[in-house]
Amino acid sequence: MIAYIKGKIIYKEPTFIIAEANNIGYEIKISMFTYDKIKEKEHCELHTYLQIKEDSHSLYGFLNSEEKKSFISLISVKGVGPSVAMSILSSVDVSDLISAIGTEDLALIKSIKGVGPKMAQRIVLELKDKLGKMSDSLNYIKYDGNNNNLSALREQSLAALIKLGIPKSAAEKSIQEIIKKEGQDIDIETLIKLALNPA
Repeated sequence: MIAYIKGKIIYKEPTFIIAEANNIGYEIKISMFTYDKIKEKEHCELHTYLQIKEDSHSLYGFLNSEEKKSFISLISVKGVGPSVAMSILSSVDVSDLISAIGTEDLALIKSIKGVGPKMAQRIVLELKDKLGKMSDSLNYIKYDGNNNNLSALREQSLAALIKLGIPKSAAEKSIQEIIKKEGQDIDIETLIKLALNPA
């Protein structure tokens, strides 16, 4: 198994790149999220997943281990192949995907190209517990340098809302929506007030 590839980007498109490592060129399929992060770079280091079939070997690349683990979880769902999984990861931020699965937001999941109502239901049913645990341990927030502060903000506001009698799933969804709307610099007092008194 090829765990990761570090090398020079020889060619790139939104759906794949060719990376050279040790004089070997690897064609690596990527999500739009990963493409956005590396499109201006000349070198990359990607976590990878190798799919082996009788008639082909396909290599998938991810900017970080969180995206890779989400991909592996998605393709474990019946009917969700690598192409659909990459489409999902290209269409919605991983933190939003985790939140949608945790709160059973089928509308968001089935709005993704290639995902119908039945598949959306299977994704929620099969991954709700698994990705909920992954979210707690991996701090799925946003892929930027503010993860630690944002994680603390979410944890503290979630604890406060639960103490105030708000169900955990509803509190998590509310926090996610408020941060997405108001931005990551929101203070905890304002976040809690907005969660308790939605417009």
